[in-house]
Amino acid sequence: MSEQPVPVSEFPRIVVDDPWLEPHAAEISRRLDRFDATLASIETRHGSLAAYANGHKLTGIHRQADGHWIVREWLPKAKAVSLVGDFNGWNRETHPLAPASGGVWQLRLDPDTLAHGQRVKLHVTGADGSERDRIPACILRVVQDPESHDFSGQIWEPGTDYPWRNDFDPSSVKVPLIYEAHVGMSGEEGRVHSYREFANATLPRIKEAGYNVVQLMAVQEHPYYGSFGYHVSSFFAPSSRFGTPEDLKYLVDTAHGLGLAVLLDIVHSHAVKNLAEGLNDLDGSGNLYFHADSRGEHPQWDSKVFDYGRPEVRQFLLSNIRHWLEEFRFDGFRFDGVTSMLYWHRGASSFGDYGSYFGSDVDNDAILYLQLATTLAQRLKPGALLIAEDMSGMPGLCRPVDEGGVGFTGRLAMGIPDFWIKLLKHSRDENWDMGEIWGTLTNRRHGEANIAYAESHDQALVGDKTLAFWLMDEKMYWHMGKDDPDPVVERGIALHKIIRLLTFALGGEGWLNFMGNEFGHPEWLDFPREGNGWSYHYCRRQWSLADNPALKYCFLGAFDRAMLETLKAHGLPACERAELLNLDHVNKVICARRGELIFVFNLSIKSSIADYQFPVPASPPASGRKRAYRLILDTDAACFGGHDRLDATIKHPVSKDGKISIYTPARTAMVFAPV
Repeated sequence: MSEQPVPVSEFPRIVVDDPWLEPHAAEISRRLDRFDATLASIETRHGSLAAYANGHKLTGIHRQADGHWIVREWLPKAKAVSLVGDFNGWNRETHPLAPASGGVWQLRLDPDTLAHGQRVKLHVTGADGSERDRIPACILRVVQDPESHDFSGQIWEPGTDYPWRNDFDPSSVKVPLIYEAHVGMSGEEGRVHSYREFANATLPRIKEAGYNVVQLMAVQEHPYYGSFGYHVSSFFAPSSRFGTPEDLKYLVDTAHGLGLAVLLDIVHSHAVKNLAEGLNDLDGSGNLYFHADSRGEHPQWDSKVFDYGRPEVRQFLLSNIRHWLEEFRFDGFRFDGVTSMLYWHRGASSFGDYGSYFGSDVDNDAILYLQLATTLAQRLKPGALLIAEDMSGMPGLCRPVDEGGVGFTGRLAMGIPDFWIKLLKHSRDENWDMGEIWGTLTNRRHGEANIAYAESHDQALVGDKTLAFWLMDEKMYWHMGKDDPDPVVERGIALHKIIRLLTFALGGEGWLNFMGNEFGHPEWLDFPREGNGWSYHYCRRQWSLADNPALKYCFLGAFDRAMLETLKAHGLPACERAELLNLDHVNKVICARRGELIFVFNLSIKSSIADYQFPVPASPPASGRKRAYRLILDTDAACFGGHDRLDATIKHPVSKDGKISIYTPARTAMVFAPV
């Protein structure tokens, strides 16, 4: 029997706004109906979605109000479970857990049985007969033994609660300017740096640089430092490499005091496959948290994939959302690997048409989970920033759930950095296509916010290069002195500024930068590993380069700061889409308007043009005066390492035929505002 079409009057809002989605209206409606039914069931049984997302307080190891300890773990197929640790000499016989309802095992202990700082594990006899010491799934702290390098859970009961000093409302962030950062590599010394060092030394730099959001990577505990935090083992434990839970709270609290929102780079797309540290095969059944068949294996990442269709797994992940928002007061999340979550092919297929986002390739269980997660986050913290790392462009991903969307507030514009790297690797400057640049930067779904960026941590990793290193390479070692006129460095600095301004102005409704890239941090990023002799040389940030007034790095840092402050003062990039005013293939000039500002990008290697004319939008003159524009930002200014060829005091009147005339030097970008 053929499926009946959905009446137009009943279309979800995202279909009304985009008629190309009409062939898929029934599937979008089914997604929304399933969400509504699931949420209603949760609220009927638990009272609220927040109450349902409380699994981390019902399982794990917790002190009760009467002083006793309760140990509870979901291990439905296990044959036997016991608690082992420092408190009992790691004896596997003395403290067995007993089966309870719902596949949970539990044990009640006297108040003085466990103490702050003690290491603990569960000894699990699995369904397959295996016997392993495992870390509890919802443990709140994990530590590594400095000699054996084994990880264990740790009882954490410091005696006093952290004294929060600063409140913060994430809804106050109208235009997210995100500074992507990694605590461990945030200092200049060749070692792992701490939460408190980051709070005291790096946060003030971020604030001074003009950013309003900090995105923290590698916070959830992970056994291998070099995974950048993306192979998570203990989802509720902040990494002890960087300090204590109180130290992380101090970091978030300090950021809030500086007016900075803090996002957690949360990993719910996969998990480390390690048996010793992670969730893999926790009860010996072969699955539990992950799919039992090949769907549970991530072929590209060598990791495990969650079974989002299992209610207990959804509750575990939703509880993780609540934990980070409430316990550590994060202001939202950057969700890692969303493309991998959305599709059974894990993002390994192309997305050539709307049909790619619907049908058998889509994991509708993952969509339901993400809809619940974004709903929960907004209910717990209204205005929470929820950024999806998605390269597929699924329609509705960044629209409210009640409109048929998934509920994210923005997606990373992942195609833009890939485009810039490809252009720098494979094309000579004189062959750059202005239409391709314009099309790449402006091709996105209207009504769904994108976070634009020219480069992130992905481009900084060993095996790739940052924009600065693609542009200048080894010349950065020898020719970054201000009195050195090296032509390669001069070109690199000019294009670094232009590329970032192009991307910021045209590429999205928000902005992201990886730590150090704002001043052109040299070299690549490489974590300590066997292949580099366990060296930290490339796993740090050399702030002294940006602070040195004799080096050109300070030019790039000064421009980035001016770009952010100038454009956000005019509401950019969160305003209507850019309007193309002039696309000049011969002279390689792009003129565009966004908001009230006019942008002129001259990408020619030699064509500096006097009396360059182009049309500007028609608007009534203010107070009867003749309209004119003035220069407010100029990549060629001497303070940004340019040649200072432009005069910012000159007014550029609009002619009778609606044009302005300017001087546009080669390899420069300019921003004009109405006088």
